[in-house]
Amino acid sequence: MKNTTRKEWLNSLLCIVTPVLQALEKEELKKTMPLDFHGERAPFAPLEAFGRSMLGLAPWLEAEGLEGEEKELQETYRSLAVRCIDKATDPESADFMIFNEGGQPLVDTAFLCHALVRAPRQLAGSLPERVHRNLAAALRSSRQIVACNSNWIFFSAMVEAGLYVLGEKDYDKMRIAYALRVFDGWYKGDGVYGDGEMFHWDYYNSFVIQPMYLDLAEMFVNLGEEFRELEKRVAIRAARYASVLERMIAPDGSYPILGRSICYRFGAFQMLSQAALEHRLEGSLEPAQVRCALTAVIRRCMENQEMFDQNGWLQPGVCGCQPELAEGYINVGSLYLCSAVFLPLGLPVSDPFWADEDADWTSRKVWSGGHVQIDHAID
Repeated sequence: MKNTTRKEWLNSLLCIVTPVLQALEKEELKKTMPLDFHGERAPFAPLEAFGRSMLGLAPWLEAEGLEGEEKELQETYRSLAVRCIDKATDPESADFMIFNEGGQPLVDTAFLCHALVRAPRQLAGSLPERVHRNLAAALRSSRQIVACNSNWIFFSAMVEAGLYVLGEKDYDKMRIAYALRVFDGWYKGDGVYGDGEMFHWDYYNSFVIQPMYLDLAEMFVNLGEEFRELEKRVAIRAARYASVLERMIAPDGSYPILGRSICYRFGAFQMLSQAALEHRLEGSLEPAQVRCALTAVIRRCMENQEMFDQNGWLQPGVCGCQPELAEGYINVGSLYLCSAVFLPLGLPVSDPFWADEDADWTSRKVWSGGHVQIDHAID
């Protein structure tokens, strides 16, 4: 059993998200978080950092059957997460966040809602009544932001899913159905969607599109026969795209630097991590090889100590601090989408993902002269 690898993953995740959560719990996130990098984005940075941290943390918070030190840590962070939701959504809190001004808050309200979807018992189901009420009001307030005709329509849909998970009766089925239907028409083949009508060669199929599409399609499969058939297609495509991501991990854990938002680092592999978490990997991928591939990526990024500043906050870049890689819409809070690679921590220790012996991933097999099974393209 690869307890040492699991511990390494957990330590890495907590190293990333703890400064955000501890500052927010004390209502000091706005005061202590570095806001000078692309400072014009400062008003949105706290919700970005919090929503994206919770996105990756949620499956571990929801996991059952943990023992010992990890169980104790989990209990601590479950309580911490609930307290942070309180501080983020209480209008009287010094760290009350912006959910409804400009455009960016819709994005990170959706990431926070995706965390609720991934941890319906330990997050959505564990909130005191006052916090529940404040959170629901904050989510509703984001509705006034109009989504772009791109991956953003999933943000509007995921906010409604968050309200649904909270048990709110006024969630809007039409926003959900619209996103599910439109993106089906933007499918380009072989597991990849356009971001809008056009294809973009970047990692947004993994940052946003496929993880949200998969969870929304599964959650709302009973909207009708149309959506039952759609869910099957979405699941097949997501599994295929996860395989594509695995192929992109080089023998040394590096990966292609392609397209927008590359400073989200190993968040680029969210869909591969989600496929492992939900046992959706294609037959040619063994869970252990995915674990080893993702571990190589995590180490490749985190071995550069300039990934963090002297106070433990993330810095922009892929390998260390490389601010020239960050687009104008990226601030320090944006970087916390990297937490999404850690989704398999929601699996029990006994799952093959953690328990099976180490295995080479595809590129290591190929470039060592080994034999490899490669899946054919899908429609």
